[in-house]
Amino acid sequence: MSKVITTKKRTSKPAILDEYTNQEISIQAEDFSLADEVTLLEKDNLTDGAVVTFTGRVRNNNNGNNVTSLTLEHYPGMTEKSLAKIINQAKKQWQIGRVKVIHRIGELHIGDQIVFVGVTSKHRQDAFSANEFIMDYLKVKAPFWKKEQIVDAGKTSENWLDAKSSDTDKADLWS
Repeated sequence: MSKVITTKKRTSKPAILDEYTNQEISIQAEDFSLADEVTLLEKDNLTDGAVVTFTGRVRNNNNGNNVTSLTLEHYPGMTEKSLAKIINQAKKQWQIGRVKVIHRIGELHIGDQIVFVGVTSKHRQDAFSANEFIMDYLKVKAPFWKKEQIVDAGKTSENWLDAKSSDTDKADLWS
């Protein structure tokens, strides 16, 4: 039986992989609480000794540009399926328990949280590896589109971002 870990607000329903348990994918505009997400991963989980999390935030610079905000868009339905596939791959490679992925969409400002990946496991190495794998693949395989708002010499402009070659190279290392 699948156990769904839920949050109160989201813009999409969690995508649950039937053959696995204890995972949730949430695409949402609302911010999330890191402490609350860790609590949900740990709640009533007496079998896993490791909890590894990653939180990505909007930074104020990229490729030498002064970034003022970031807008994220996604392809509803396809995004959740892509993330579910990534989690499925991680579960085949490592012995992991619970998995939680949150990715925010909409306009985000400097310092705002963008993404959360949380993984539990009996042992730390599986949790670390699976978390890193999920994040690496999420950056290049999930259908999100990012648009930076930048200021250069007092002039504001927008810039759609492609996946960085360094992110693609990092994901390729897992193959």
